[in-house]
Amino acid sequence: MGIHLDSTPVRPPAPEHPTLLQRYQAVRRRTERLCQPLATEDYVVTAMTDASPAKWHLAHTTWFFETFVLQPYAIAYQPFDPAFLYLFNSYYVQAGERHCRAQRGLVTRPTVDEVYAYRRAIDSAISALLETNVSDDVIAIMEIGLNHEQQHQELLLTDLKYLFYANPIKPAYDAAPMVGDVPTIPGPRATTHRLTWTPIVPGLTDIGHAGPGFSYDNEGPRHTAYLHPARIARTLVTNAEYAKFMDDGGYARAELWLSAGWAVAQERGWDAPLYWERDADTPLGWRGFTLAGMQVLDPDDPVCHVSYYEADAYARWRALRDLPGARLPTEFEWESVAADPPDHGNMLFDDGMRGGRDVDGFYGTVWQWTRSPYVGYPGYQPPPGAIGEYNGKFMADQWVLRGGSIATPPGHTRRTYRNFFPADARWQFTGIRLAADA
Repeated sequence: MGIHLDSTPVRPPAPEHPTLLQRYQAVRRRTERLCQPLATEDYVVTAMTDASPAKWHLAHTTWFFETFVLQPYAIAYQPFDPAFLYLFNSYYVQAGERHCRAQRGLVTRPTVDEVYAYRRAIDSAISALLETNVSDDVIAIMEIGLNHEQQHQELLLTDLKYLFYANPIKPAYDAAPMVGDVPTIPGPRATTHRLTWTPIVPGLTDIGHAGPGFSYDNEGPRHTAYLHPARIARTLVTNAEYAKFMDDGGYARAELWLSAGWAVAQERGWDAPLYWERDADTPLGWRGFTLAGMQVLDPDDPVCHVSYYEADAYARWRALRDLPGARLPTEFEWESVAADPPDHGNMLFDDGMRGGRDVDGFYGTVWQWTRSPYVGYPGYQPPPGAIGEYNGKFMADQWVLRGGSIATPPGHTRRTYRNFFPADARWQFTGIRLAADA
């Protein structure tokens, strides 16, 4: 994963700002707090090839710091366990051989205790390194590592949710109210039901990250894009609105679907968003699985866990039904309208939830599908070496999402952030924001 850094020389932090080591420790603590509700058995298994076991997330994020920080920059560093370099690599071909992703749930050894010991050893080595080496190169790769671990904090929650739903008894990740910086609500919060719009001003606009602060390499180079006359919804599509699409035969009407989406929906038997189950005794007629277990769906909550195919079919249905020109927004339209999130540019420095959600749901509620394919911006070149494999190698057959979700860590959202997933992905906290041609 590459980053953008401005040309300003690196200076020691002001006393009131956390040090790099303090930031590292805070991010690492949060990952482990997310695992506190788990039993040992929960750490090991996974329910599908797109997800990974909790133990693997704990080890892989540690492998990242060992491989890209300690091995190149710590004098005379020796690997904690050479087998870990193979077991916990993900897809960095240039970093060495990797264990098969689909078989991560078979790795019962090393044990959970041994993985936590691995984390402690690497944390100790990183602390020692930062006391002696805070060069620009070390700072740059540490920034990537911190943001990389935050990404895995979100993946940890989404993977656990899928795992627990696959369990016949559908246990809760944590049925009690969650405290600290762990998400405190079981699902996306309610949004304003009334659909309102913001106009897209036609003309040229600058897109992408610029200036100081962290960004991934795929957020640049900053460039100019042309916006056509359009409008974008200020509110997200709700469960009740999506249920109307379902009641109108949305999953049975081929004319609403992209050909590939129709084939996937038919093959997999889709008739509702992931985690929805019928319950006639509820206001909406459905219940949904959350991190707190099965819950009655609130009609006014944003619809969640829909694929790009479903989001696109819903937009086409609205275009035919009551919103001529309705469609998904482009990522450029989204970026031109969204303001910076309240915690833009910050990392997680303390134990509390801080910002990340705004009244219109642009951030911190659900990731929002755009109609933009995930490709490089004009002039984009991935960074050299294994670290450059993080983003650039996936620029095919994926779609851009914007905004962040309730599972996105505080401080890990920004207006230029480009998430990306295949069109059939549903296990992430993904929802719908509409746009419409003028």
